[in-house]
Amino acid sequence: MSNIGRTLKSFPKLFWVANTIELLERFAWYGFFMLFANYLTSSLDAGGLELSQAQKGIIMGFGTGILYFLPIITGSIADKFGYRRVLFVAFIVYTTAFIAMPLFKSFTGVFFIYLYLALGAALFKPIISATVAKTTNDSNASIGFGIFYMMVNLGAFFGPLVTLLFKNSSYTLVFYISAGIVALNFILLLFYKEPELEKNDDTLATAISKVFKNILVVLKDFKFVLFLLIVAGFWTMYNQLFFTLPVFIKQWVDTSSMFDFFAQYAPFFSENYGAGDGQMEAEFITNLDALYIIIFQIIVSAIVMKWRPLKTMMTGFLVCSIGMALTLTTQNVLYTLVAIYVFAIGEMAGSPKITEYIGRIAPPDKKALYMGYSFIPVFIGNVFAGIISGNVYQIMSDKTQFVQQEMASRGITLSEGLTQDEYFSTAAQKLDMSTSELTNFLWDKYDPSSIWKVLLFIGLFAVVALFFYDKNLRKSEAK
Repeated sequence: MSNIGRTLKSFPKLFWVANTIELLERFAWYGFFMLFANYLTSSLDAGGLELSQAQKGIIMGFGTGILYFLPIITGSIADKFGYRRVLFVAFIVYTTAFIAMPLFKSFTGVFFIYLYLALGAALFKPIISATVAKTTNDSNASIGFGIFYMMVNLGAFFGPLVTLLFKNSSYTLVFYISAGIVALNFILLLFYKEPELEKNDDTLATAISKVFKNILVVLKDFKFVLFLLIVAGFWTMYNQLFFTLPVFIKQWVDTSSMFDFFAQYAPFFSENYGAGDGQMEAEFITNLDALYIIIFQIIVSAIVMKWRPLKTMMTGFLVCSIGMALTLTTQNVLYTLVAIYVFAIGEMAGSPKITEYIGRIAPPDKKALYMGYSFIPVFIGNVFAGIISGNVYQIMSDKTQFVQQEMASRGITLSEGLTQDEYFSTAAQKLDMSTSELTNFLWDKYDPSSIWKVLLFIGLFAVVALFFYDKNLRKSEAK
């Protein structure tokens, strides 16, 4: 039997149950999350809510940020009451949140139901990774976590592909599909055996108070905190893949050449992932990032395996920043596809090394503590990503804002009560243009692609800061 075969056989049944649960949860999450930005901001007659970009940024930025902050508390809850019980509660919250989501149409309503959904994700998130850690050992942990991350990316890729099939019928179906997929985990819970936990007689209040005391311990390590703040810049830029890019593609990028290609050579894709107007769905294009990772992650990991973590992160952050900036510079979908590939290469090189580096710099007696607080840059990155994709995007790149400015500057008043799409079509008629001609006119006059400078600056700042961090760190170690 080969070594890989022996390794796979060494994993207990609980390991495979946990990974299947992770696959279904990521399938359900990304099935809606990749579509969420356009759902919040699209025209009412396209099934969207017509919220502003700023409102979208608050919901997605703060809500998702909370999701990554809460696990420091929910992890303690799971340790106290048992993984299986907390997973059961998490799936109840998840399922009911997905079912209830379409019932809320206002900014306030959607914001609070999304926070409720984030609570379900926060209850879930620390448990499965902990289960994988408890069902692996030094000899098979590398492959074990490789399988775990493969499940994450498989769910992230196939989730949107399934939900996009039903988007044109109704966004409500998207949320119901996610509810149905995550509810399958109730069945898997029947096979989930509670892993052995360390005996802990602390009350829940005591456990949570220790969590916040530990935060103070971590904050005293200036070197570690500085690293986390630098990495937050990477996550701010990275999250634009979900927060900004789908909206930018929908508003500005001409995807007709891609649609025509599929219509001629692979009609399944144009028929099922076309937007109905000779264009491809924006989320179908952004979802290629996950496909690139599935195909190339092992190759990229092999190349950077022996590189120093900080060097790898600097390289990855730089490539990632260039890739994300390039996605927002053109109306040509072919350039967008290449830019997403560049972004994915940087993501594959830099992102996995963050966790590896934290494990290396953590004091021997505080490794678990430090790893547990690696959520901080993700939390901060989501909050700032919401600001960039919200207020900043609305000012610099929002087509809805631009067409309203243009009509106001010409003294043209349109009827009240028009949806976004109706307003844009009517504005085009008033200006004696087609909708595509008006889009191109706004592109040339208002330069929405200029937002690429903001994202590139954030990414480059993280790279330069990491360079000086590394330089000073090595200098201090040499003394």
